[in-house]
Amino acid sequence: MRFVIAALLTFLTLVGCESNADQRAQEAIDDVSISAAVQTKLTADRASNFSRVSVDSNRGVVHLSGVVSSAEQRKRAEELTRQVRGVTRVTNSLRIHQEPTKTGKLTE
Repeated sequence: MRFVIAALLTFLTLVGCESNADQRAQEAIDDVSISAAVQTKLTADRASNFSRVSVDSNRGVVHLSGVVSSAEQRKRAEELTRQVRGVTRVTNSLRIHQEPTKTGKLTE
């Protein structure tokens, strides 16, 4: 009887581990898909230049990092990210860096 119980517990443990591994694999696939969808959406936005924005996703939480040229672009990147299916939260770490004009003054 003890052997049967031990075998059953071992089986349940192995099934649980396999299920967790399958779940982690699916989450990784989902995160890659979310990151790709966000990057595509940002790149497709012709009104802004998001070429210096990096996207990372972990369990639906998207982290934006990099540089944009204005507060409006920073906000726009976050808005576009929130529109992507599967995004549960956005961490916006985008920095604003204004390019100097030919006269050496920062643009506003």
